[in-house]
Amino acid sequence: MSLVLREEERLLKHAAQAFFPARAPVKALRVLRDTHDGSGFDRALWRDMAELGWAGILVPEAHGGSAFGYRGMGVVLEEAGRSLCASPLVGTALLGAPLIAELGSASQQAAILPAVAAGDCVLAVALEETPRHAPHQIATAAERVAGGYRLRGHKTFVLDAHVADRLLVVARTHGATDAADGLAVFLLAPATPGLAITRTPMVDSRNAAELVLDDVKLSDEALLGTANAAWPALERCLDGARAGLAAEMLGTGLEAFERTLAYLKLRQQFGVPIGSFQALKHRAALMYCELELTRSCVIAALHALDEAGTDSAELASLAKAKACDMLELVTNEAVQLHGGIGMTDLEEIGFFLKRARVQQMTFGDAEFHRARYARRRGW
Repeated sequence: MSLVLREEERLLKHAAQAFFPARAPVKALRVLRDTHDGSGFDRALWRDMAELGWAGILVPEAHGGSAFGYRGMGVVLEEAGRSLCASPLVGTALLGAPLIAELGSASQQAAILPAVAAGDCVLAVALEETPRHAPHQIATAAERVAGGYRLRGHKTFVLDAHVADRLLVVARTHGATDAADGLAVFLLAPATPGLAITRTPMVDSRNAAELVLDDVKLSDEALLGTANAAWPALERCLDGARAGLAAEMLGTGLEAFERTLAYLKLRQQFGVPIGSFQALKHRAALMYCELELTRSCVIAALHALDEAGTDSAELASLAKAKACDMLELVTNEAVQLHGGIGMTDLEEIGFFLKRARVQQMTFGDAEFHRARYARRRGW
């Protein structure tokens, strides 16, 4: 495994470095927040991202994507994390598209994936039912009825659900509420009778929603894959999402650190920059070390996913846990080292702390992933 970017990855990184600061700076997120934008993201921006090929990075070439892989997706997500870009990149391109590619029939893939790659279809994966990440604790029931299924239950923290063109709902077709087996994924249109979607904006202004499914009737064609057997594919796609989100968190941490470093060189006390104080140098050095350790974990996880390594699940959890710990340290320190101005809404550094808290909980926090890593290692 190489920790150095390949040539095509460097080109992708250069494109992302030019795009996000110019088209999706932090002030754009501020505007979306302050205007209470109905979509929560700029649809023209998303179409332009799709034209660059980013919506289809994990979509097979046969369906209009590039099949670039998770390392390529990680490069884009890292740069998106630097600018706190509001887009469907995580919910649609990172998690939704791979899930359809894994579970969908040929006709389902042909109907959805080209539209995803073109930026014409936003996906939302409805998984969570509890305040904390518990991916196979699913009580939403899918009862077999004549000609299809009937769904009853609720979902929380569903990314982009209120703007999604298609929803992927994880429901239980068999077994106990906390069992990994007996799960299925269903493809729904947002206007399906019995489905209620309520937007719940997050503290970082990222899109999310609550879903209530009240006797939602679906045909057999709505089922992705086979009933009772969705967990292995769902877990693989979740690991990809965890590693990809860790890459985004790395970008968020890097930008917060670099902004803080610049402030330490600018702000003066006693006639000298505060960055010359030894105690603050030590704090900055610790942040730098944690960022570099996180970078190694993220690259290892993304590489293992692309190579279908036997340790990809463990490395995905390692990367997410490390990213959570790093980002909590870096964003806390960033606000503190900015002093009083860091606590105000006028200074953008607070946006990074808010995004960090949502990123830490999405797809499992550090505690969840440390426990998962230990279980998989037999500890």
